[in-house]
Amino acid sequence: MNKRMQFGITTFAETMTNPKTGHRVDQDNRIRQVVDEIVLADALGLEFFGVGEHHREDFAVSAPAIVLAAASTQTKSITLSSAVSVLSSDDPIRVYQQFATINALSKGRAEIMVGRGSFIESFPLFGYDLKHYDDLFEEKLDLLINARDHAVVTHRGTHRPSINARGVYPRTKYALPISVAVGGTPASVERAATRGLPLFLAIIGGDPLRFKPLVDLYKKRYIAAGHPKASMQISVHVHGYVDLDHKKAVEDYFPSIEPAMTAIGKERGWGPYTETTYHQAIAPDGSLFVGSPDRVAEKALRLVKGLEIDRLALHVPVGPMPHGDVMRTIRLFATEVKPRVLKALEA
Repeated sequence: MNKRMQFGITTFAETMTNPKTGHRVDQDNRIRQVVDEIVLADALGLEFFGVGEHHREDFAVSAPAIVLAAASTQTKSITLSSAVSVLSSDDPIRVYQQFATINALSKGRAEIMVGRGSFIESFPLFGYDLKHYDDLFEEKLDLLINARDHAVVTHRGTHRPSINARGVYPRTKYALPISVAVGGTPASVERAATRGLPLFLAIIGGDPLRFKPLVDLYKKRYIAAGHPKASMQISVHVHGYVDLDHKKAVEDYFPSIEPAMTAIGKERGWGPYTETTYHQAIAPDGSLFVGSPDRVAEKALRLVKGLEIDRLALHVPVGPMPHGDVMRTIRLFATEVKPRVLKALEA
């Protein structure tokens, strides 16, 4: 890889009740904590922080752009991104305007990560029909790109009112990347590639290297569409947790992830999240990056080399994790895991 590998964090600002203690962090406090996490990640030299959009009780952030704007004036170098903006149920013009504003505040550190939405609460909340799930995203993605690239926008579509040569402001003098988040759907990979947009893979299960065919598909379609190879960017996000004591990390993370995955599983028809499932996931070829810095770095190096990616983001927390544990994970990921991986890549 010619480009220097980047490392970062993603979060959904979880506020799930701890089933053992009955404690739930209030959403006001959790939002402030996310800003503190971004500031720490920036101070420690991580290159990326992504904040997800949700519209349910277990997640505090429904407006990532506002949280990122709050962090933009307290940070110096970190890229500030949604992770994701649920574009299908939002207005692309407003999404552009919000992130162009963050770009101004941060002097060019904003990024928009868009997705169709694996959680669907925003569709009925804002009056969208789920039967248009794919078409909404397709049309609105094109409009978002149009608004980013042209000060005067004309739009004719099916799901969003037409625009006839109207100005869209503010215009940002800085580059404003738009990446597409993908969970494993080839059509979504091709959508990003043909438009020349960065790809962000969300890996939450199985061996991460099973995503290699999707990475290869993206590269093939990207080049075939005539986009320069030098501008290609592939990122991955994985769930994880780091502690200096490997055994303690393994013991501490299960009570956090189990209630979260079991609750989501009930909604989606999955079976309960068991210790067997957990230990398979924390194995060397599993999807969870949990353990000591050495163990997490080993898994990260395997993923980075195997998929040939440009950026790795650790998603933390999953479930009811104390803020102090989140901050420690960010610190160790930045100061212990990142240097180990970079040294191995440069060897």
